[in-house]
Amino acid sequence: MATSAMETVGWSDRRRYYWLVSLVLPMLPLVSLLGWGVGAGEWLMWLTPAVVYGLVPLLDLLLGEDRNNPPEALVPALERDAWYRWLTWLAVPAVWLTVIAATWLAVRGGLSLFGWLGLAVSAGWTSGAGINAAHELGHKKEALERWLARFALAPACYGHFVVEHVRGHHRDVATPEDPASSRFGESYYRFMLREIPGAFRRSWGLERERLAGLGRSAFDIRNENLQAWGLSAVFWGGLLLALGPAVLPFMVVQAVFAYSLLSAANYVEHYGLLRARGADGRYERTAPRHSWNSNHVVSNLLIYQLQRHSDHHAWPARRYQSLRHFDEAPQLPTGYFGMFIVALVPPLWRRVMDPRVLAHVDGELGRVNRMPGDGVPVR
Repeated sequence: MATSAMETVGWSDRRRYYWLVSLVLPMLPLVSLLGWGVGAGEWLMWLTPAVVYGLVPLLDLLLGEDRNNPPEALVPALERDAWYRWLTWLAVPAVWLTVIAATWLAVRGGLSLFGWLGLAVSAGWTSGAGINAAHELGHKKEALERWLARFALAPACYGHFVVEHVRGHHRDVATPEDPASSRFGESYYRFMLREIPGAFRRSWGLERERLAGLGRSAFDIRNENLQAWGLSAVFWGGLLLALGPAVLPFMVVQAVFAYSLLSAANYVEHYGLLRARGADGRYERTAPRHSWNSNHVVSNLLIYQLQRHSDHHAWPARRYQSLRHFDEAPQLPTGYFGMFIVALVPPLWRRVMDPRVLAHVDGELGRVNRMPGDGVPVR
C-alpha cells in the first residue's frame, strides 16, 4: 500500500533493493570462512578489511554522492514500509551467525597468527555493523526494535550504547560536556581514550537517575544496561561453554576492534562542531550544522545512511530511508570508510579537516568545540 501511494505521485525509492547491500557488511567474513573451507589461503581472512578500507572508499570516490531527498509528503508512507524495517531486523541474526562462525574457526581451524588476527579484525567489523544496526533500532519506540538493538550489541559487549547514545549523546552532542563529540585538534587516539570510559560512566549515571526516580536501585532488573550486558553474558558464555577458554582472546580482540570502529564514527561525526550557549546558559537546539554529513552512495547503503548524520541529529526519530541532505550541513570530503583511514594519521586528519572546521564557522574560534587550555594553533 505504501509503495503504490508513492507511485501515484510518480516517486519511488530507486535504491529500494540496493539496501540489501546493508547485509553484506555483517556477513562479509563468511566469505572468508567459505573460502577456507575449499582450501583458500589464510590471506582470505583479511578480505573484510581489504573491502572496507580499500574497495568501499574507492567506490565512494568513483560513484560520488546522491543529494536527492524523498518528497516530504511521502515520508510517512515510506517509514511505514516494512521492507526497510526487515532489513535492520535481519542484520541481528546475521551478526550473531557470523561472529559465532568466525569464533569457531579461530578456535578449531588451526590458523596461524596472521590468519587468526585477520579473522578477529573481520569479526570486529561484523560486531561494529551490529552496533550500527543497534543505532538504527535503538532510536525506535517499539519495544521489539529496542530489544533487537540489545541483541545486536551482545557480541561487542557494548550493551550500554543505546542508553548512552539516545539519552546522553543526543542531549549533549556538539558540546564540551559530550564525551562522544570530538574536539578541534584532538587526535582520534586521544578521543577514543576519553570517549569509551566516558560513554560507560554516562550510561550508568543515566540509568541510575532514571531508576532512582522510580524508587529503585541501579541494580534493579529494569536497568536497561544490565539487561543488555546480560545478553552479552549469554552470548559470550555460550561460546565459552561450547568451545572452551580459547574463545576469550579472540572475542576480546574482536570486541575491542568494534569499540574502535564506534569511536571512529563518533570522532568523524562531530569533529570541532559546537552548539552555541544562550544567555540563559542553555545550549541551542541541535541543527544540521552541528554534524558532519556525507552523501556518498556506497557507504551510505552499507550503514543505513548513518552518514546523513545532520538530519539524524536534528530529527532523531526519522528512519534511515527518509533521512535528508541539507545544504547548510558541513560536508565530509568522502564517506566514513575513507575518513576512518584519514583519522588514523592525525597530521593528515588535521590537514584535511581543520580548514573545513574553520571555514564552517567563518574562522571564529569561539564557535569551535576546542580542548580546554591546549593552545591549538589556528591554521
